[in-house]
Amino acid sequence: MCTIHSVLVFAVVAATSFPPAHVLESCPSADHDCHGHDTFKSRWNMSASNLIKDLDQFSVSCKKLIESFPVDEVDGNFVRTVKNCIFSKSIPTPLKGPLRLAAVSKDVIEGILDLDLAATQSDDFLNYASGNRLLQGSVPLAHRYGGHQFGYWAGQLGDGRAHSLGQYTNRKGEVWELQLKGSGKTPYSRSGDGRAVIRSSVREFLCSEAMFSLGVPTSRAASLVVSEEPVFRDQFYNGNMKTERGAVVLRLAKSWFRIGSLEILSQSGEVDLLRKLLDFVIKEHFTSIDSDEPDKYLVFYSTVVNETAHLIAHWMSVGFAHGVCNTDNFSLLSITIDYGPFGFMESYNPDFVPNTSDDAGRYRIGAQADVGLFNLEKLLVALNPVLSRKQQREAKMILKGYGEIYQFRIQQLFKAKLGLLGEEEEDDGYLIAFLLKMMEDTRSDFTMTFRQLSEVSDQQLHHWNFTQMWALEDLSSHELFSDWLNLYLLRLSRQQNEGEVDRQNRMKNVNPRYVLRNWMAESAIRKAENNDFSEVELLHRILSSPFVTQETAEEAGYAARPPQWARRVKVSCSS
Repeated sequence: MCTIHSVLVFAVVAATSFPPAHVLESCPSADHDCHGHDTFKSRWNMSASNLIKDLDQFSVSCKKLIESFPVDEVDGNFVRTVKNCIFSKSIPTPLKGPLRLAAVSKDVIEGILDLDLAATQSDDFLNYASGNRLLQGSVPLAHRYGGHQFGYWAGQLGDGRAHSLGQYTNRKGEVWELQLKGSGKTPYSRSGDGRAVIRSSVREFLCSEAMFSLGVPTSRAASLVVSEEPVFRDQFYNGNMKTERGAVVLRLAKSWFRIGSLEILSQSGEVDLLRKLLDFVIKEHFTSIDSDEPDKYLVFYSTVVNETAHLIAHWMSVGFAHGVCNTDNFSLLSITIDYGPFGFMESYNPDFVPNTSDDAGRYRIGAQADVGLFNLEKLLVALNPVLSRKQQREAKMILKGYGEIYQFRIQQLFKAKLGLLGEEEEDDGYLIAFLLKMMEDTRSDFTMTFRQLSEVSDQQLHHWNFTQMWALEDLSSHELFSDWLNLYLLRLSRQQNEGEVDRQNRMKNVNPRYVLRNWMAESAIRKAENNDFSEVELLHRILSSPFVTQETAEEAGYAARPPQWARRVKVSCSS
């Protein structure tokens, strides 16, 4: 048991060799509304029951984006190198019909877009949500950005199959940028066709909404439209080209700017435009930063370092592996964007790689914290042209504090997962690492081990009574399980004035029973490709309440031991 002290597990004790943090005042958490628009006076006077029913009354605006930045002087969707701008005007390419609304998020439609859900059943919505018709006020834009992909500078990338439709200000005063994904070619499509297929679109729709319900900062998905348009893909890059069907996701975020948005400008020597974009992002999304503050870019960087550490810690706490953590997929607002070959880890394994295209395992789940550090290093390189020498030195000190921020947050999250109260940092870190090492040795299921620890009673723990708790049965097979359990029970006994039910409820509120496992998504995709969207709808409904035990989910086996065929599911970058 003494050897566990030296084991680095799942990055819980990773980065401890970093020097102490030197972080300027910044946003204290990665909460969704950290940079909200609380002071905005809404121009809407609608009640909850007075939602927009006629889509002709729904409008967006591109005015702020177009007036704030130079736009590409060249028109047309043909592929080209673009300079001295942030956006190119680009019209979506209509999907070939017939079209079908495969899924819709009631929470997004009514809670964010102020639309009556009934409006989504109209032909108008189908056309707007697929790119066949433009919303009132829309001037579709494709965003120019670059990025480091798998560790190497890839040059100009940009929105190769996405079109921003404009910004919508809802009745709560929130500003959301609407975007279509899979809506056709843009100047940034490179060799692609600008389309997305059903399998990747189902995954993006479901996971965006599932992550929101898990409490993880994320972009949102409003709808999924599928078509009969043939799209050709080599799914696993093995020469086996096959015909799939095109689909479009209508997705939303407060902003789609990412690290790569700044990198392309810095790499191209467009320093004035780099400064202009930074000033815009700070003014719109980092409202706590004084725009006249001489160190505003330094404070901005400090905030992004802090929130990126928080975001990745949150990913790890729910067993989520993004799959492609390139700098062009890392949001400046530290929200989860660009869902591709992601995966929720099943058997606990720090080397879990969801993306079969990632041969070297660069983006394995246990490396995500290190990848976050790499991406923040590249962000600092991009910022260097607008920082003084002194500010550059201070920024490096800020970056050195990333590891400490991450470790502190990951320990907070895992303490909550184990129901631990109070401050016993060294002992709690050991207890967490000990548990994860046992889970790794026994290949215990990540999600269900923590969930069943939330559901088990004190008496069951004392007597090792884990009947019908398959994950805990697996864990208890470890030769050191009794040692860990004694330590855990002793730690819980020191928490005064708390009953068993209180502990269970606290733990169940942070340990989901259901996550979007790849086999569940694959099952829904297979049906969807045959025009049966029932499991997409079922998963969307269940994953909107992941912490609540649901009869239909239990019947579907979503909390049971994964089926044997789940091990054969593969996900790649091809979509």
